[in-house]
This record gives sequence, C-alpha cells and structure tokens, in this order.
Amino acid sequence: MAASLNRVFLMGNLTRDPELRYIPSGQAVTSFTIACNRTYNSPAGDKKEEVSFIRVVVWARKAEVCNEFLKKGSGVFVEGRLQSRSWEAQDGTKRSTLEVIAQNVQFLPRGGGRGAGQEVSMPNDDAIFEDNAESGTPAKSAAGASAQELRPDDEVPF
Repeated sequence: MAASLNRVFLMGNLTRDPELRYIPSGQAVTSFTIACNRTYNSPAGDKKEEVSFIRVVVWARKAEVCNEFLKKGSGVFVEGRLQSRSWEAQDGTKRSTLEVIAQNVQFLPRGGGRGAGQEVSMPNDDAIFEDNAESGTPAKSAAGASAQELRPDDEVPF
C-alpha cells in the first residue's frame, strides 16, 4: 500500500463566534468556520477574489481555549487533517461534510500585522483522533460521536 498524507494548513478569519459543546463523555468540542481568500488574475487581466468557507473542529482543552479567546473576525492559522462524514438530516435527506480536525491553532494578531501570533500549545491530542493500536479499541473521534452531537448547521454560511 502506498503511503498517504492528510495534513492541512489554513489561514483565515472566523465568519462567526466559535460554538462550544460537550459530548456525553464530557469531552469539549468547538467548531467554527473560517474564510480563506484567494486573489488571482482572470484571463482578461482583471484582479479577482475567491473566498472559501471551511469548517474547523477543535477538541479537548484546545476547544475551550479557542472558544474563550476567538470571536467573529479573529485571524487564525490552523494545522490539522481533513475528515469527511455523513449523516441523515431530520427531514430524511442524506448530508455530508468535509471539515478540518485541528491539531494546532495559532491566534493571529489584529490588524493583519506580520508579527508572531499566540499559539494554543498543549499536549498533542492525536489520541482523540486515531485508533488506539495497542488495545485494539478505537478512541473517541468526531466520526465516533453521534451525528446529533456533531451535526453542523443545516445552512451553508454563504
């Protein structure tokens, strides 16, 4: 089997305040959406801008810290991995999403400055995201929680 890599680096601004929840086990989970802008020149030479809205999920103590310090408009640099999941909505339709499970979140300074931001530096929480190979039992993950616990907004933010 070929080696694979699932690593994402994003920088953008929160489109609204983070949302903190606790799953039944007591684990904290915060979600927020960031807007990432891309500027390019069209074939006609016009300067164009494209915006992508990306959902980010943060677990454990990092989730609580993000909820405490971030708000709509805050700049962040996120390092994590992509995860897709699907569920059945209350109206019976099938839904799916692709989101970033953050492993590191760096708070960027206000005003678009180039100075170093404040990083949420805590022990690596990879154990929440990956199977426990020694015991053979899967650890708690976003996919392991019920769809009701982690169901994203039914409306797309754009």
